[in-house]
Amino acid sequence: MRSYSFKPGQTQRGVAMVEFAIALPLLLLLLLGIAEFGRMLYQYNNLLQANRDAVRYLAGKAWNGNLGQIEIDPVLEARTKNLAVYGVPVPQPGNEVVPGLTTGDVTVSAVDSEHVQVSINYVFQPVIGIGLPALIGNAIPLNFPLVATTVMRGL
Repeated sequence: MRSYSFKPGQTQRGVAMVEFAIALPLLLLLLLGIAEFGRMLYQYNNLLQANRDAVRYLAGKAWNGNLGQIEIDPVLEARTKNLAVYGVPVPQPGNEVVPGLTTGDVTVSAVDSEHVQVSINYVFQPVIGIGLPALIGNAIPLNFPLVATTVMRGL
């Protein structure tokens, strides 16, 4: 019989590199997911703040003291939508609160004779693309809507 000599460390050579190569894609995917989630929360927070500013502006301007009710004319509606999208009542293309947000994504309405509502519907788009390829079937969509709605009593 032949005897084999065991040299410590020689049988484990390269195992750490293989484990790292297996774990690296999973760790990068996890890191990317955390970053995208943080970006989504940041954009949602910006939408909420823009929505609150717009409804506050609308509530202050839409109240008609003579009639004792809300009146939203087209000029006020356009200014409110611009405030929700650009942060100011006049349009400033390229300075959107959230990239890709348009005035078409903003809805301005009167809930009843005393309350106004501003709603923003925005579709969040991750940096990595619109979908992940699935192993079988269609791609898994990654876009999902962010909705910010606020109701306020006319001032």
